[in-house]
Amino acid sequence: MPYRRKDSPIWWASFTGPNGQRVRRSTRTTDKAEAKALEAKWKLETYRQRQWEEQPPRPFDELMLGYLTATAEEKRSADKDRMRTRHLRRHFGGRVMNTLQPMDVREYITMRKDESVKNATINREIALLSSAINYANREWDWNIPNVAKGRKLKEDEGRTRWITREEAERLIQAAESEPKAQHLAHFIQLALHTGCRSGELLGLEWRRVSLQERLLFLESDHTKSGKHHSVPLNETSRQAIMDRLRFRAKHCPSSPWVFAREDGTQIKAVKRSFNTACRRAGIEDFHIHDLRHTCAAWLVSAGVPLTEVRDLLGHASVVVTERYAHLSPDNVRAAVARLDERMSRYGHAGASTRS
Repeated sequence: MPYRRKDSPIWWASFTGPNGQRVRRSTRTTDKAEAKALEAKWKLETYRQRQWEEQPPRPFDELMLGYLTATAEEKRSADKDRMRTRHLRRHFGGRVMNTLQPMDVREYITMRKDESVKNATINREIALLSSAINYANREWDWNIPNVAKGRKLKEDEGRTRWITREEAERLIQAAESEPKAQHLAHFIQLALHTGCRSGELLGLEWRRVSLQERLLFLESDHTKSGKHHSVPLNETSRQAIMDRLRFRAKHCPSSPWVFAREDGTQIKAVKRSFNTACRRAGIEDFHIHDLRHTCAAWLVSAGVPLTEVRDLLGHASVVVTERYAHLSPDNVRAAVARLDERMSRYGHAGASTRS
């Protein structure tokens, strides 16, 4: 008999799977009669699997809708997953997962490449399909082949576009002239001097700002890695925070958001005004996320070790940070200079040997 959880109007089914384990699955409906019908259908499929080893057809749409619904609350990438599913559906929609072959995945990859889609994007889409298949096999007792497994394409190093300090000054001046985006200059300054992502800054609340400790606190819900992270404020970023604090005191003293409008509501996007400022500053091919790249480039160029840059930016590993290593040639020069020291130390001995 279907049941409902205390915090949801959706009916859930509960039945014994083919392997003898209890399966609990959302029916995705608030209609009890519809939920009972779905539960009966799933029980019949389970019976046939257990008695006759018969695998019912598993349509792509059923797989992805079920997976997206089941993981919507626990995955930070839920919105992106829905977008990726739309691309997958163009090729796999209406297909039965039980009958898919590796060739079907290769055809999808070819289709996306013909559309000039980058390998990294294709990898994320194929990985989503693979995760959905694994989830269905594990949680719903499906038994369908994972034809998406092991299909990862080689990815390039990634974009490392950054600007000079002189260009950054021009950009900030252009941002300050934006009458309808008084927050933009503060946003750029903070991004350049903290390395925070756009979402981390726009979602920043005053309760997570400590001017006394000169720190921003990013909780696990706010970071890409899902880990707690604190970001130090230098004088430039501290002044940007102070400017936002004065704006708040004047217009919206009760707003919880660092980046708020005069009515206190959260500013959720700066893309349009940012692009306008870039045009006014004469800076081409520069995206919001490139502010983060610029922060990293400035740090590495100043001789900050890659491990410290990794910790500041919250990279999962130093491998991600290594894309900026070429910006620190002085460190390499110092390393090879030590070879000269060793050669000079043994130079006379080498000369006597040759004679």
